[in-house]
Amino acid sequence: MQPQLKSKVRCTDREVGEVAKVIMDPLSHEVSHLVVSMNGAGERQVSMSAVQIVTDDLVKLRSSSSEVMALPPFKRDDYVTLHEVEIPGLEKHIHVTPGEVLVPFPELERNVKRRKFFANLTYVMGLFIGLPLAFPVLKYLMKPMYAPMDNRWLKIGNIGKVKVDDAGTQFKYKRNVKEAYMPEAEIEKNVWLVKATPAVLEKVYQGKDMEFRDATGKALWTNKKDMPYLAFSGKCPHLGCGYKWRKHKVLGQVFLCPCHLSIYDASGTVLEGPAPRPLDLLPIQVSPSGEVQIIDMEFKAGTKSQTRIV
Repeated sequence: MQPQLKSKVRCTDREVGEVAKVIMDPLSHEVSHLVVSMNGAGERQVSMSAVQIVTDDLVKLRSSSSEVMALPPFKRDDYVTLHEVEIPGLEKHIHVTPGEVLVPFPELERNVKRRKFFANLTYVMGLFIGLPLAFPVLKYLMKPMYAPMDNRWLKIGNIGKVKVDDAGTQFKYKRNVKEAYMPEAEIEKNVWLVKATPAVLEKVYQGKDMEFRDATGKALWTNKKDMPYLAFSGKCPHLGCGYKWRKHKVLGQVFLCPCHLSIYDASGTVLEGPAPRPLDLLPIQVSPSGEVQIIDMEFKAGTKSQTRIV
């Protein structure tokens, strides 16, 4: 059972407060810590490993009250709420009473220990030794990956859904994909549409139409610089995570990616964070009746230049 917000917290010697916040691990999708409001003495972050019993209205700890009080004060600025970020699938694992559910800012860099480095080196050497034997099999299995890019137009919805200028509106759609030797499957994808003002369009197009080409260099489509609707790929150019349109305390309304906190404005321009390039624009056309179509494209993450992979 997951701890509930507002549940009483009891140590081995006495009751010390109540659960004020819950911290989720974005990778394991489990509750990792509780934030305990200490009856007017601030808040403390308590690991779930210190929890002995959880009921509907009580959390019993293995620690004494003095041990909990000795923990460092909780630092709210080290976390963001699930209303500010999008972590696919995490909402399905939350069973606490609605309230402030937090996820930590991810670490931008992690040190690789020496032992792990040499272990990985050994794996790579083994891979190169076995590759000649496995190549014919891999070539057969991976053949679908080298199929031509799908440049068909996909209907994703109607522009009537877009209510405000210079604001992100998410459109979800489904399509069939075929990966390696796996059977064809239907997946859900998304793009973000912005009805852009002239100032934002100028920032995106800089006075020039944007042309899209296929792998052979043949022209597929041209987004006109004065067409007010922009379609952005639903994946962050940094590491391919999903992002959301959120209100930032300082920057106002922005696109915010949870993985490493890249921030973009309505034009897709990078405002903060490690993203190497702006949000990826997609070919878009809008019919007289307002039906929106896009060509589904994905680009290699983590690079300054755009390299199409899907």
